[in-house]
Amino acid sequence: MTTTNKINKLVVIGVGLIGGSFALALKRAGLVNTVTGVGRSPANLDTALRLGVVDEICVDPASAVVDADMVLLAVPVGQMAGVMAAIAPALPEYAVVSDAGSTKQDVVALARQFLPQHLPRFVPAHPIAGAEKSGAEAALVDLYYNKNLVITALSENTADAIKRVRDLWLACGARIREMTPAEHDGVFAAVSHLPHLLAFALVDEIAAKPNAEQCFRFAASGFRDSTRIASSSPEMWRDISLANRNALLEELQQYQQQLTRLQMLLANADGEGMLAMFTRARDARNHWLTEILGSGKAE
Repeated sequence: MTTTNKINKLVVIGVGLIGGSFALALKRAGLVNTVTGVGRSPANLDTALRLGVVDEICVDPASAVVDADMVLLAVPVGQMAGVMAAIAPALPEYAVVSDAGSTKQDVVALARQFLPQHLPRFVPAHPIAGAEKSGAEAALVDLYYNKNLVITALSENTADAIKRVRDLWLACGARIREMTPAEHDGVFAAVSHLPHLLAFALVDEIAAKPNAEQCFRFAASGFRDSTRIASSSPEMWRDISLANRNALLEELQQYQQQLTRLQMLLANADGEGMLAMFTRARDARNHWLTEILGSGKAE
């Protein structure tokens, strides 16, 4: 492995919004000589090559990583097991590996299963910078600027491997946060995974109505804003939901209890109770927008 900060060969497995933006940011920072893109879709790989997101393409993960200095697993969490199993025999001992998965406990468990000899250099991470668009065409060089990046380092990780991953994400403009895998999954079940499930469920409920077309015709900005994330990848969010199902089931139960409270307030025409709930929610959201999100503090 090169002794300088520059990566000789970066392999990005999954050249979409997340992996492609990581590659573009490091190329702009001058921290990588060659980016090899790996994926299932030849058309998407050709697009990545044409747009300069990657410098070369490969359809076989094992062949791609044989001389890699750094490997980013930017595939949906449902594909992690297959990718890890494929690259395990070919990974150089010196290569640093990270991921960009939206769940962490399951990814760590898979790494322990398929990459046990590589755990010192497998540093799990999660960039908090999603969008509805996908594929190489969606990649943005500044996607991670001033966005949170969560590292869930393992006890087996070497200090050098953690620093390597931190430095690369800092070069992308990200703000580094640290959590345990369990803490990460609990937090994101509440503020990311649950909202996606609710958006999907609401749109599906409206779509099933006999007058669905009429409802959608009159839906305006409130419906658009509250359901924006229902335009996300169904496959990806199925996999995330199943991977984090225990924490997500707890959040769903708490949300159902909140809906029951709201239902009772409405049934009893309890305007004061509804006003109190709505005011608490408004104040909490405004605090998040101005004091937490606005100041760059950890979410």
